[in-house]
Amino acid sequence: MRKLILLLLFSFALFTLVWSFTRNSAAAGMLTPQDHAEIQQLYSQYYLTIDAGDSEAWANTFTADGVFNGTRGHGALVEFIRRGGTDRPLRHLHSNLKLVPTAAGADGHVYVVQIDITAKPISVATYSRYDDKLVKTVEGWRFKSRQRSSDTTIAPGGGRSAQQTAPPR
Repeated sequence: MRKLILLLLFSFALFTLVWSFTRNSAAAGMLTPQDHAEIQQLYSQYYLTIDAGDSEAWANTFTADGVFNGTRGHGALVEFIRRGGTDRPLRHLHSNLKLVPTAAGADGHVYVVQIDITAKPISVATYSRYDDKLVKTVEGWRFKSRQRSSDTTIAPGGGRSAQQTAPPR
């Protein structure tokens, strides 16, 4: 009888610990390996569709009310890409993706280099940083918002910018 009581107490304590961890993790947000893989595919889909000039597929990487640099909603996002034309000589390369779980989904941060494939030799056209809000929908992971900013840590021509000449602290 004593062993049974100890076993029940141990089981209850273990259950309480697991339940508490699961509840706290869900409240703070938690990404599974599957989430990471799906989000990486979302980023790849985003850049492949924009490079192809496929405005509808690009807009579908966002939620219906998604925002890109102030442009909000599916229709406005489609038109944003259409205005840019479909004959694009640029290809996007993204790297250093960092995902931070949040209660609403995830925050994403990524560097992007645009390569001008018509230049000989091929050259870097722009370099940027994106700060993103991602949410999991019934269609899968989508961008809730994306904010693009120029990366000012590199000066044109590959040198360091004036703000980067001092040694890091």
